Amino acid sequence: MRKLMLFTIGFTIACVIGVYLACDWWLLLLAGFSLAAVITLLFMKSLGSKKAICILLGCTIGLLWGFGVDQLYLSIPRKVDGQIAELQITASDYSAPTEYGIKADGNVLLNGKTYRVRFYVNEEVTLSPGDVVTGEFFLRYTVGSKKNATAYSGKGLFLVATPKGSCTIEQGTHSVRYFAPVLRQKILNKMDQVFPADIGPFTKSLLLGETSELPFETAQALRDCGIYHIVAVSGMHVSILFTLIYILCGKQRVLTAIVGMPLLFGFAAIAGFSPSVVRASVMQCVMILSLLANKEYDPPTSLAAAVLLILAVNPLSIASVSFQLSVGCMLGIFLFSGRIYRYLTENIKKDKRKQKTLKARLIRWVAGSISVTLGAMSLTTPLCAAYFGSISLAGILANLLLLWLVSLIFYVVIAACLLGVLWLPVGRALGWAVYWPVQIVLRSAEVISKMPLSTLYTNSIYAVAWLIFAYILFVVFAKGKKKHPWVLTCCLVVGLAAAVTFSWLEHKTDDYRITAVDVGQGQAIVLQKKNQCYVVDCGGDSGSQAADRTAQLLRSQGIFRIDGLILTHYDEDHAGGVLNLLSRVPADNLYLPVFEEKNDIELQFINAQGRIVASSHGSWAGHSPTTSDISD
Repeated sequence: MRKLMLFTIGFTIACVIGVYLACDWWLLLLAGFSLAAVITLLFMKSLGSKKAICILLGCTIGLLWGFGVDQLYLSIPRKVDGQIAELQITASDYSAPTEYGIKADGNVLLNGKTYRVRFYVNEEVTLSPGDVVTGEFFLRYTVGSKKNATAYSGKGLFLVATPKGSCTIEQGTHSVRYFAPVLRQKILNKMDQVFPADIGPFTKSLLLGETSELPFETAQALRDCGIYHIVAVSGMHVSILFTLIYILCGKQRVLTAIVGMPLLFGFAAIAGFSPSVVRASVMQCVMILSLLANKEYDPPTSLAAAVLLILAVNPLSIASVSFQLSVGCMLGIFLFSGRIYRYLTENIKKDKRKQKTLKARLIRWVAGSISVTLGAMSLTTPLCAAYFGSISLAGILANLLLLWLVSLIFYVVIAACLLGVLWLPVGRALGWAVYWPVQIVLRSAEVISKMPLSTLYTNSIYAVAWLIFAYILFVVFAKGKKKHPWVLTCCLVVGLAAAVTFSWLEHKTDDYRITAVDVGQGQAIVLQKKNQCYVVDCGGDSGSQAADRTAQLLRSQGIFRIDGLILTHYDEDHAGGVLNLLSRVPADNLYLPVFEEKNDIELQFINAQGRIVASSHGSWAGHSPTTSDISD
């Protein structure tokens, strides 16, 4: 079975080459070289050559498969890149609101082939699966740039369509092919009835990964304390669900297979077949089949089967953040968690008399949690630093304290939804019963995220240098014959202190500093002079993203409160992320323009922290601000 793992390694290498290094006919050329290497190694009879043959064979087939997908399937959307075309798009999911209208995913027919497309409509309407949208659209091919490969093509979305005028919408007919999004929407509607409003967004995120309603402050707290994965449907949720199914089936193998495999498939469909859920579902199905066949379950082989399936369906999934984090997490656990656990519990194993004591059990439970968390973080931390710009140092503590409670909440949420369908009052009662456990998780995450140095940000080169330094230390520690954990800990702490000190002092060495934050189409400027710091505007392609990037820049420099925030005007590209920014980095003074007609953003500043100072000119640009205190 390990031959499958070696083959998958080669196939994965081919996908990496196809997405990040080469394309078109280069893939065919590289496949020829790889095949030649396979033929050469066939004449060698060493064990190493057999392993190399498996890897090279997987690489050869992967390169040929990638070439075929590129030439036979992706050539059509590549040709329409940058063109305007009259399209008929069938929505495959419910629409979501945007700043200018709505967005949705759908299917479009091009040259007789169906392609998934992310499309936008300027009108404020609601689309359901099966609705047909007709109009002129400007098309962009998503494959090519790192951003699009991550955000779209890795999810199987190869085109983005923006309207060039008005669109006509025809209500579609319900079809069984849309059972997953329809069922998902019904579950979300039922959860609105079952759970209290202030925990509803969290329960939706926990069960279905629906994070659109999750408050910005909550999402950031979960991310900073290293447990954001609990609200992004992942392998953890599939494992919890499978455990519940296995227990309810009385641990009967046949019954578990009959009930569990369809339920896992349905859950993956409702979650949108995200790579992390598909990976976990395939691994659980392999486990079920192993139990039925009385065969030993081999986790690395099941991971290889899941990876091969995902990449065979869409080789560009290799660029998906969800795929990389999910596979990296499992690889880290397989490679390091067992070793860490054995190291942490070696003292208990030496004395058999103490193995059954309460203290020994507690140590094993803590060691298990720490070893799994460290194993998962070993390969995912660099990915989080690269994609999200943050390094959570509080992840071990948060996972140790909260994951067991999150598992219980997940079970209760499922029970409340099922009972809510049968009899709503009982479902609501169970929904209220989970209220305080959810609040404990949220408040604990908020407290942990505000602890000193709970998170480092890669805005600072010193934080990146410390991360590299930490990995070097761990390698030296693992390879050393004599383990000195206190030496390792002291080196890490001293290095961290140096990185934080340099990060906090660097901006103070300049008399003046002006930093334009990369927020896309918008503006966020940080003005600094010695110990003073002001922010001018905060908005961009995404208000929350603009706020996050600005807050990361400030917090990486040890700035957790600014002297003032200056707002030039209330357009979304300048003010869309201001309130989110203030939730993370409060301001002593808010310099706001005043207009005769109040707008939504201006009215929300009533609840914002800071002394409000207003300009009677309606805008700060080109005027000497006349201020008046209109705060409380």
